[in-house]
Amino acid sequence: MRRIIFFSLSLLTSLLTVAVVTAAEDVAIRAGVLVDVEAGELREGVTLLISDGRFRAVSDDAPIPAGTTIIDLTDAYVLPGLIDAHTHITGQPGNFYEDLFRKSPIDRAVTAHVYARRTLEAGFTTCRNVGAGEFIDVALRNAINRGDVVGPRLLVSGLGIGATGGHADISGFSPYLSFAGFSGIADGVDEIRKKVRFNIKHGADLIKVIATAGVLSEEDSVGAPQYSLEELKALVEEAHMWGRKVAAHAHGAEGIRRAIEAGVDSVEHASFIDAEGIEMEKARGTYLVMDVYNDDYILTEFARLGFPEKMIEKERLVGRTQRENFRMAVEARVKIAYGTDSGVYPHGWNGKQFAKMVEWGQTPMEALQSATLVAAELLGMEDDIGSVTAGKLADLIAVPRNPLEDISVMEDVIFVMKEGVVYKE
Repeated sequence: MRRIIFFSLSLLTSLLTVAVVTAAEDVAIRAGVLVDVEAGELREGVTLLISDGRFRAVSDDAPIPAGTTIIDLTDAYVLPGLIDAHTHITGQPGNFYEDLFRKSPIDRAVTAHVYARRTLEAGFTTCRNVGAGEFIDVALRNAINRGDVVGPRLLVSGLGIGATGGHADISGFSPYLSFAGFSGIADGVDEIRKKVRFNIKHGADLIKVIATAGVLSEEDSVGAPQYSLEELKALVEEAHMWGRKVAAHAHGAEGIRRAIEAGVDSVEHASFIDAEGIEMEKARGTYLVMDVYNDDYILTEFARLGFPEKMIEKERLVGRTQRENFRMAVEARVKIAYGTDSGVYPHGWNGKQFAKMVEWGQTPMEALQSATLVAAELLGMEDDIGSVTAGKLADLIAVPRNPLEDISVMEDVIFVMKEGVVYKE
């Protein structure tokens, strides 16, 4: 006998009755409209057959076997689960000085699962976490994989690796003030190689390197290089030898060029990228991950949260220029993967960036592809995620309106499935 689960989008009455669907069940989803990111088009009346947590058939005439649980999403637009390639999922800002002086890594660890759930319920079934203290992101990933807590599939970097006095360091305080705990600070080729190995030893899936200065730190520059080309090449060589990709925080044009020449897999932020950097990116196949929403939140909220004016002023230098350079990158047809820097602003708001990406040059379909196909390729997971395709993991979301007509609907995800398990309905 078939079990049918109806999701009423108009009244959301299904919230009153939670259906338990496990990865072991055979599931059929009747989709009103599938947003086919591979073909770049909408497909009506598609049925998705799922078993063992994977899509087994995607067809408009797939027969539904007896005993299959049926989920009715005929009033919805369905899409592959989304991917955020730049998150800091283990925390988010409260009060700057309270966070720094009155909270420990234990405080962050005991709340990290809350942010993970919010991110998953926002439709992001896979995330790349690029920097966390005390290997909290490693522990969170492991807890999610065990099923102890609910959250997206995580690829994690552990400690960000940066230079003394740079963006990964705590600057601007008395030299007699010290902070205990693991450090990602490394100077010179030998220290950098050892720090890469240290991260990998303790569970890192990728390596995050701080190639330039940044915004939310108190070094003077917003984008000056902080590692030499020799140092960056050593880090990339070591990471790749151990089978790990490298994500490079880089705002300034010179630091971006050094990172690309060193062979990093992605450049994060890329605020001041120039024409030469874009040509290098295209020639080498480097991905750009540009967080073009969070300028709004920083300039609106960070003074209230007690952040130093120096940091806010640096954001004023970055925000508009980054968005203009995002448009230049879009026009140049470079590879742009969706990444938000969530954790700078509240987790669960990850979908707000779609509207900014469209405002600054991408079509709605291109923005959706950046958070599915392109991000999956960056993560090296294109065989498992990134599209609704037979054989891939059954990651699926639904929204109530056509995202190609109103991309802001991506902030209103009403259904989330990860590996065949329903987490939001």
